[in-house]
Amino acid sequence: MNALITGSGRGIGKAIAYRFAKAGFNIAITSKHSENTHRTAVELREDFPDIEVIAKAFDLSNKAETTALASFVLSKWNKLDVLVNNAGIFMGGKLLDEEDGRLEYMLNTNLLSAYHLSRSLKDIFMSQRRGHIFNICSIASLKYYRNSASYGISKAAMYAFSKALRAELMPYRVRVSSLLPGAVLTDSWPDRDLPESRFIKVEDIANILYQIWEMPEHTLVEDIILRPLEGDM
Repeated sequence: MNALITGSGRGIGKAIAYRFAKAGFNIAITSKHSENTHRTAVELREDFPDIEVIAKAFDLSNKAETTALASFVLSKWNKLDVLVNNAGIFMGGKLLDEEDGRLEYMLNTNLLSAYHLSRSLKDIFMSQRRGHIFNICSIASLKYYRNSASYGISKAAMYAFSKALRAELMPYRVRVSSLLPGAVLTDSWPDRDLPESRFIKVEDIANILYQIWEMPEHTLVEDIILRPLEGDM
């Protein structure tokens, strides 16, 4: 089985790649930074020598590079079981005060990367009449958080995209799930003064996503919300 995980050079995406590799999946990884992509590929090959790992860096805020990623994967594999649209970026700020272009950049990265990639890969999923697409949204898809306005807008759009994709792929028996995590312990929180226990761990995201994949094909977990036990930050 084959899985493509975007934004998989580190953080949530890397944890998801490791979880599926542990289950015997061949893994395609990509991130914007070639050093992260290469390092994670090397680690996966060392830890899981019996699987195939393909890796190449792409900037998914750019449509041409997103479609190039799809072409790269399709040149290696003729089937795809799992796509995880995880690529994303957080940039804080107030809607009316942030620098010009911030919303556009987060929409390109957090939404349009998934839009263009899913469209580029739709034929393989539709012809297979099986597969699972996971869209990593956010709790910010559902409510406003102070100093996170444009990020929330981009993630709300991602959630709406996921719902539309679910409806349009339903006749082809392709499953689409939306994950909406709260604060996850990644380097998006470089100056945190809170203990690790106040955050969701990346392994928690990876494990729940894999459990959703393991559900029988006639059942779909459409949405799942994960939040720190003690609530939002």
